[in-house]
Amino acid sequence: MSAILTLNAGSSSIKYSVYLTGEGEPEEFAVGQIDGIGPDAKLILKYNGEKTETDLGKANHTDGLRAVLTALKPILGDHEVTGVGHRIVHGGPNFSAPVVLDEESLAELEGLNKLAPLHQPHNIAAIRAAMEAFPDAIQVGCFDTGFHHGHDFANDAYALPLEMYEEGIRRYGFHGLSYDYITGYLAKTHPELADKKVVIAHLGNGASMTAVVGRRAIASTLGFSALDGLPMGTRCGQVDPGILLYLLDKGMTKEELTNLLYKESGMKGLSGITHDMRTLKESDDPRAKQAMEYYIARVIREVGALAAAGGGIDALVFTGGVGENSPAIRKGVADGLGFLGISVDEEANERSDEEIGTGSVKVLVVKTDEERVIARAVSSKLG
Repeated sequence: MSAILTLNAGSSSIKYSVYLTGEGEPEEFAVGQIDGIGPDAKLILKYNGEKTETDLGKANHTDGLRAVLTALKPILGDHEVTGVGHRIVHGGPNFSAPVVLDEESLAELEGLNKLAPLHQPHNIAAIRAAMEAFPDAIQVGCFDTGFHHGHDFANDAYALPLEMYEEGIRRYGFHGLSYDYITGYLAKTHPELADKKVVIAHLGNGASMTAVVGRRAIASTLGFSALDGLPMGTRCGQVDPGILLYLLDKGMTKEELTNLLYKESGMKGLSGITHDMRTLKESDDPRAKQAMEYYIARVIREVGALAAAGGGIDALVFTGGVGENSPAIRKGVADGLGFLGISVDEEANERSDEEIGTGSVKVLVVKTDEERVIARAVSSKLG
């Protein structure tokens, strides 16, 4: 039996899974991730009902990927890796559906590094490392921006000269693999929502929201880069571009500005404490409470905007690390959206039940599975 390896290299972690192929759906065989990339990285592997954790110490993304490959070799045994699937954050205007990667496509994707500097270089590094480790396997790229291709012009363009739109400066949206999984899951388990208006909130260290009707993306909070919309762990979210001009005029360099927007802003910058929502929730520091209140207020505002873009709202779905695991964030958001018919049952919310809503709008908590979406794409390419 052959195997599929999926790699999801994020800004502060690497998620990986191994699937066995056969008839029908690929079957998950092993799964894990590397957390805390930086000074205190840790390798987690779940296999055969057991979970092991290995401290890696200081490790960057390349070191982490090497550790993943080393950990997987003994358990793969006779299972040959015939395909490796990769989450690629930015596909630009030319990549939407999954593709088999080669040097030509990699060169084009490397040209998009500046649009997603926290992610794209790590995505590309993972691809090249996998090509070296599994030279006979096909490498398949799956794009976070792909789900959002097809937005109407009004939800796709910026009010800049039209030639800039034509050269590729437009709203791409991100977290598309997560939205692909969630919409597919809803179609199977909640068929009553198949043609309805749904807002999906992918809330995590990176965060975005999207409006869908059926399985078609209508609008997203993220745009040209991974900086727009909601505040994130260390990224700013929506900001007046005049502020950026002001900072440049004050003498801030491009490199300093990039570092500010991507690594020193968001929840980390607002609180002055940390980017980690779990720590902020438990903190007695008033700055932590203030940052949490800001975050909830921005989510509430974006739900309203996306409901307007979609022509209404029949369901709100929480997913992602924060969306799936933070009853406090979910309750705070719901409490501010009663005017839309959104409310939650406190006990169901505390348990993180799948259905937590009590109002006219369904409120769901659904665990996303981007890796399964990638595995399905690789399987389809293997034939």
